Amino acid sequence: MNAYVDTSVVLRLVFGEPDELASWGNIERAISSELLRVEALRALDRARVLKRLDDEVVAYRRGAILASLERLELVSLDPPILARACEAFPTSLGTLDALHLATALAVREEIDDLVVATHDAALGLGARAMGFPVEGVTVPG
Repeated sequence: MNAYVDTSVVLRLVFGEPDELASWGNIERAISSELLRVEALRALDRARVLKRLDDEVVAYRRGAILASLERLELVSLDPPILARACEAFPTSLGTLDALHLATALAVREEIDDLVVATHDAALGLGARAMGFPVEGVTVPG
């Protein structure tokens, strides 16, 4: 399976949260935005402060994030992707979800069987509205 992987998928794996992506092991080609690196490391830093994680836990989870990043092909947020994220989508999306979906749309120009893997309901709905198969979140329809 070729999948555009959103940050929520990596964070659920790294933080050991329940209901991780069942099809994670079936992904042959995993692609995401450089945005994932920023989001994942910022989430870890927030957790370090808010949950008072000790250094050992932070080091382990940071290593897990970096290992996940090694598995992913990361796409730069270039001007065409940024411009597409500024345009309207058929569903309501926040800024980060719009950037992820714009990146997935750009990737789909080269990989037509791309699946969007996310645990984010809004991104999943937006992706489905743009014609993507969605894994990781139940989207009506």
